[in-house]
Amino acid sequence: MRLKPLLFFLFFSVYTFSQSEFQINNLKNKVVIPFKFINNLIFIPVSINGEELTFLLDTGVEQTILFSLDEKNEVKLFDVEKLKLKGLGSKDAIDSYKSSRNKVEINDFVDYNHEIYIVLDQEFNFSSQVGIPVNGIIGYNFFKNHIVEINYDKKKITVYNHSHKKINSKLQNKFIKESITIEDKKPYCISNIKMGEQTIPSKLLLDTGNSDAVWVFLNKTDKIKLPEKNIQDYLGRGFSGSVFGKRARLNCFEFGKKTFDFPLITFPDSTSVKSVNFVPNRMGSVGSEIISRFTIVFDYLNNAIYTKPNSQINLPFHFNMSGIEVEHSGLEWVKETLDEKQNQGIKVFTDASEENLQNSLKIRFTLKPIFKIASVRAGSEAEKAGLKMGDRILKINHQLSHGYTIEMINELLKSEEGKTIEMEVERNNKTYKFKFQLKKII
Repeated sequence: MRLKPLLFFLFFSVYTFSQSEFQINNLKNKVVIPFKFINNLIFIPVSINGEELTFLLDTGVEQTILFSLDEKNEVKLFDVEKLKLKGLGSKDAIDSYKSSRNKVEINDFVDYNHEIYIVLDQEFNFSSQVGIPVNGIIGYNFFKNHIVEINYDKKKITVYNHSHKKINSKLQNKFIKESITIEDKKPYCISNIKMGEQTIPSKLLLDTGNSDAVWVFLNKTDKIKLPEKNIQDYLGRGFSGSVFGKRARLNCFEFGKKTFDFPLITFPDSTSVKSVNFVPNRMGSVGSEIISRFTIVFDYLNNAIYTKPNSQINLPFHFNMSGIEVEHSGLEWVKETLDEKQNQGIKVFTDASEENLQNSLKIRFTLKPIFKIASVRAGSEAEKAGLKMGDRILKINHQLSHGYTIEMINELLKSEEGKTIEMEVERNNKTYKFKFQLKKII
């Protein structure tokens, strides 16, 4: 789907609140917010000055950031000024804008004087990585003054006022409490990392916007060493560019009074983290691959989190064994002919009109996703088979790629060692077929 530059306008605000702060606008003292959970990331509906958008909920960011709109969206923003924004990635700071006095609504959770940062760099857009339009990120302001419960099993967030009568007894009776610190508007915990026979208490950022299990910055500690068995990999995209690093496995990791055996650990390279402002003694991050195995409650005001294991607690830590990263590369109209007698969809790409079809057939047009290979890891099974960055995926295991989602493809590529993957791709207007097996290398 084509993206257009963000449109914003300077307006005088009619809102009189002097401080940015969310409040619950109902008599129940709580708000329930459904979310989509894709690739270990939380996406919530957010309205900005009346425009309905989708944001990533990320404890690892301070500001609310708006970075992409499609041709249907146009957001009015107030009191705009230019500045620079830094973050994960290998490039320098990027141009951005700051806007104040905006009304942000998430169901009955409302802020009438919200500050928003606008990123105009169209390269910074991870809608292609999750397969849905994503317009921005919201973090600290969502959490700072309320008790926030994230229930990954039910895909819902419940925000409570601290005066809510039942939440405190619920937390005391059903959850495990642990202390955290809030530094530079982000939550930090102390968790144990075990390397060999050594157990290392580690200060880690609690980062719901990180889809991995554990990150460690080797340039910030001499206690943790890179395991001998590791791979170089593309880790994702930050505000300042692509992030690369090493992946390996830990002996074990402790969080929420639970011990996880052989979780994946990621070591971003020093270039990718050069623009990050590190709080004292921080060694890394614990991400959603760990956090999502719990129902977790954040209480920033009282420097605490509460955890309760959920249905995912004992799942193994799988890895993309193919070596390819797949991205959503837009949509196309596909003509589908339906056999009403057999109730089967037959996909065709013809110019025939409905009038020329037999009475037993019905035609319809639907938008279907286009998938391309975004990167290929050097030495991987996919590279050995011949797949290349930029290949458009037509079929996976003899099924049209239109029938998949990004999440379904990613799950397939980390499903089981030895599984055979067949792909039909388009490259330079020619069709090629490739076959490889998933191979566990770490």
